[in-house]
Order: sequence, then structure tokens, then C-alpha cells
Amino acid sequence: MVLAALTGNFGMGKSSVLKFFDGLGAVTISCDAIVSQLLEDKKVIDRIRVMFGDDVIGDSGCLDKKAVADKVFSDSEKRRRLEGLLHPLVFAEIDAAVSNPDYASRVVIVEVPLLFESSAAARFQKKITVHTSEEEAVRRLMQKGISHGEALARLKTQMPISEKVRRSDYIIDNSGSPEETQRQAAAIYKQLVSLSRIS
Repeated sequence: MVLAALTGNFGMGKSSVLKFFDGLGAVTISCDAIVSQLLEDKKVIDRIRVMFGDDVIGDSGCLDKKAVADKVFSDSEKRRRLEGLLHPLVFAEIDAAVSNPDYASRVVIVEVPLLFESSAAARFQKKITVHTSEEEAVRRLMQKGISHGEALARLKTQMPISEKVRRSDYIIDNSGSPEETQRQAAAIYKQLVSLSRIS
């Protein structure tokens, strides 16, 4: 197995690139998808309620994700506390998934938004960073309904993309067309498949 991490910053297209890798034949795992599932777990919701108060719980008893986001993106200490709760749970799910014996000779790519911020990079044999300009990332986030100020605030909570690029084995420039991005993903996947046959 070759275990690779896919990262980048908000609005730079990690999820789209993960779908390209899935289409190419990689086993793909999304940390965002795992977090979404965890945030529907009653035990996790109860722990977040204790951390942040009843105002993060909606009328139905479900987590108000926007209320949580408003708190953690404006307060670094609260963000660290939430990450301290979620990260071990997320990586326990990833470890369980990649232990599948059917993946022994496969390329497995895990989308990890906070790969370097969480010191998780050592878990992976190869690191792939997707990047665009900050201006393009803000534009894409605004298209999703996030305000300009919120978009900038979210980007500032992450390591500069230039540093992530520097620390990575492979780089994907997602500033151009989807076809250009897909060609870059295909070239990287071909190399990872070659490595999986050696390992």
C-alpha cells in the first residue's frame, strides 16, 4: 500500500481533486466526511455542548454547525479545543479504514485539511498539496455563501499555502481548468501506482 495525504487550504479544491483520484482508481478517504459523521454522534455533540454552551445546539437537538464555526474561527483557543476533541476520533477512523487487507496493494489517498497544522504528516508516505492563489480561494468560498471577511479569517487560521507546498512531495496547481487539474492528478497517481508495486 502507498498511503498518501492530500491537503491544501480552504477554497483551493481538495475535495474536487480527491474525486479525480477516486475516478482514477485510488481508494479515497475524506476527513471532512468523517467529521460530518462525528458531528451527528450524540456523544460528540454532548462533549461540544459542554465545551461551548447550549447556544451551539439547535432546536432539534442537533449541532448548529454555523454557531460552532463562528466560535472557533474567531477564537484560536476554542478552535484548538475542538481540534483536540475531533482529531483523535478522525484518525482512529482512518486507521480502521486503511487496515483493510483489500487495500494492501492499493494507492490510498486521505484528504487531510490540517495535515501539517496537526502534525499528522508523519503518518503518510507521500504528501500532495493542492493550491491556488488566496484571491481565487476567497472567490470560491464566497460563491459558497461565505462572506469575504469570513473567508479571509478562515484562511488565516491555516498554515500559509506556500509552506504546505514546500513540505509536499507532489503539487497540484488548481488555478486552471478542471481538465488541467485532472491531468496533474493523473500524472501523480501513475507515480503512486508505481510505488505501490515496489512496496
